[in-house]
Amino acid sequence: MTAPGVRTEITDGVALVTLDRPARHNALDLATAAELSALWREFRSDGTVRAAVLTGAGGRAFCTGIDRAAEVPQPASPFSLDDPLLRIGPKANDLWKPVLAAVEGMACGGAFYLLGEAEFIIAAEDATFFDPHTTYGMVSAYESVLMAQRMPYGEIARLALMGTAERLGARRAYATGLVSELTAPGAAAATALRRAAVLAAQPTEAVQGTVRALWAAKEAARTQALAHAPQLIALGSLPPDRQAALFAARDRGGPGQDPPPVR
Repeated sequence: MTAPGVRTEITDGVALVTLDRPARHNALDLATAAELSALWREFRSDGTVRAAVLTGAGGRAFCTGIDRAAEVPQPASPFSLDDPLLRIGPKANDLWKPVLAAVEGMACGGAFYLLGEAEFIIAAEDATFFDPHTTYGMVSAYESVLMAQRMPYGEIARLALMGTAERLGARRAYATGLVSELTAPGAAAATALRRAAVLAAQPTEAVQGTVRALWAAKEAARTQALAHAPQLIALGSLPPDRQAALFAARDRGGPGQDPPPVR
């Protein structure tokens, strides 16, 4: 199966889902976000899929969040916020078949919506994780909530608050529990496919029930925390034109232009 921005291959019960916009570092436009949501919902009733691996094409990035070229219309009401990434994860679409993330290169910002709903993460040794929101005048709300359930508080606080000045390397991510397995560069997807094949070979009802039980352990706290996100984003984020100016300054050699050291 293929669609704009997403490539899918199914083999022996395992779906390999590839974000296929390498020229944009696999950033998500609105069409790709919608396709991801539709794909997870399709997998719910597809008996040929018992597990999935999510990765990014090109090797330079897993995903870099929302494409800054995408126009996201917002309601006029100050009490409403439309976020096209809220529905891109498997759990948000009621899929309880296990999904593994295979990370090569950069995973940043809106990629955390996907990583936050994966069962576990396998990363190449040269992968990096960062959250640019604060550098460009945006509140990291949904991303921070999702990752705070996967990382020690001090690690996600440092990652979220320091913006583009902080890069979390794969080895540190492994040491703190965000990543469950490290691979050589270029081998993350192949390793994840082997792990997914083990999951696909087991009775799918038992596997799905276990996924649902694991998710239930953190679901209540996650739901309560996410309820605050729209107000925090509305109150704390700069107007879009000022965000764009900060981002443009980066392109001209301003804040965040030089990659910080990876820890």
